[in-house]
Amino acid sequence: MHVFEYAVLRVVPRVEREEFLNVGVILYCRSLGFLETRCALPEARLRAFAPDLEQEEIITRLHAFERICQGRATGGTIGQLPIAERFRWLTATRSTVVQCSPVHPGRCADAAATLTRLFAELVQ
Repeated sequence: MHVFEYAVLRVVPRVEREEFLNVGVILYCRSLGFLETRCALPEARLRAFAPDLEQEEIITRLHAFERICQGRATGGTIGQLPIAERFRWLTATRSTVVQCSPVHPGRCADAAATLTRLFAELVQ
């Protein structure tokens, strides 16, 4: 069994109202060298929840999370950091339209399967 940490990615259209819609999960497992995010933007729900929100901007921000997790040059300066630092940077507290929940720990045998399960439970 391996210790992992995860956070839920949220769209927060109006930060002052603290209302959000879960759109993804980011999972980090140090012992497996695993850092990955899975996202899905439920466009109809988001339109109903925040009709004035620019969905293309949200998609761009979520793709940035994916590129940083991959750790390549396409992830920019942050994407070049060691895996643990990338996770900490991605899950840092922000007052933007895309935010992360607090980080939660767990134990798993398979990080990819755990990410799939968490995504199904928390987002879909």
